[in-house]
Amino acid sequence: MTELQRLLAAYDDYRAAGRACALATVVEVEGSAYRRPGARMLVTDDGQLTGAISGGCLEGDARQRARQALQRRQPALVTYDTSDEDDPRHGLGPGCQGVVRILLEPLDFEDADNPLELLRGFARHPEPAVLATVFRCAAGQAVADLGQRLLLMPGGQVRGSALDNLALTAQLRADANQALAQDQSLIREYPAAPGSTVRVFLEVLRPPLRLAVYGAGNDAQPLVRLAAGLGWHVTVVDGRPRQAAAERFPEAADVRVVTLGEVPALPLTADYAVLLTHNYAYDLAVLQRLLGAPTSYIGLLGPRQKAARLLEELREEVPDAETRLAGRLYSPIGLNLGAETPEEIALSIVAEIQAVRQGRPGGMLTHSQDPIHARPTHVAAPDSAAETGGGKPRYRHVVVTEPSCGI
Repeated sequence: MTELQRLLAAYDDYRAAGRACALATVVEVEGSAYRRPGARMLVTDDGQLTGAISGGCLEGDARQRARQALQRRQPALVTYDTSDEDDPRHGLGPGCQGVVRILLEPLDFEDADNPLELLRGFARHPEPAVLATVFRCAAGQAVADLGQRLLLMPGGQVRGSALDNLALTAQLRADANQALAQDQSLIREYPAAPGSTVRVFLEVLRPPLRLAVYGAGNDAQPLVRLAAGLGWHVTVVDGRPRQAAAERFPEAADVRVVTLGEVPALPLTADYAVLLTHNYAYDLAVLQRLLGAPTSYIGLLGPRQKAARLLEELREEVPDAETRLAGRLYSPIGLNLGAETPEEIALSIVAEIQAVRQGRPGGMLTHSQDPIHARPTHVAAPDSAAETGGGKPRYRHVVVTEPSCGI
């Protein structure tokens, strides 16, 4: 189950029980932090938590402030500076050495466009989208409110709170398309009242990774469990009815019996594929079927000699087979973790797929000089006097409640 699925399940339970709750969302990070923008946590009026916005250092204070937002029935922006070594309040200390801004919002169960209902709308469509969230603005004419959101789908559909400013809506659409094209969340500022701006988090929402596992042997079971535990949508395919049985793979979204002769007509919906069939002819048929598919990762279990033999045989039928598989075929499969058991092999395969998905080399972080997390691109804005106090910025536990923004 994904984090979003857990949040929606908890939200539905709270709504059914009539328990008021607020949503805490990380909207901006400067420097280092445990969670990145887009991390979310639900807080009930009695302080129960679902999800996480940090490694545990911010949850206690955020819980208290979320409950205050519920009592006031107003959203609030809280900024924590975990780089302030002189202020060890709430156990933060030097921590992650970063500034984290969190938007706290009471949820209205009657609002069909509240943040979680918008996220539910995204989850029902298996394609990326962008969620634009206003999280900093200037007081004045009520044009864009703190926490106002638009869900922008690739097809042009827009759902959420209507913005009175058509120019801002058009800019959000253009920047959302840019974020989707780059597959990178953005933070943008737009002109507002004279001398002020509206700051928006354009969050790229990605559907669950779709993985096809070809082969339903015992070694596929830990792989499916681990992948499904990450919230991936897993389909298991095998030609043996006794092996390809739903009861053997309860975590899989789908289990299909596809004979060798049916492979050439097999529908292809997954972006990632793993071949664990232990059957040379079946592997060959699947590889041939995947030649023209948009599958970005094809992991093949077995030694290099097996992959070389399969490619040689494929070239006899399709001369450019090797070229069409270049950059997509991974064999031997998995990261070099020294894996031996089926569970360890599953871990190495899932880790490799995650690295490929994120465009990372998969090495040890201790040897890397690159940032651990990809950071949303943004244009910095001057911090308001209300937050800085006129001197060195002191963001820790400062709450800025902004009911409206002027444009």
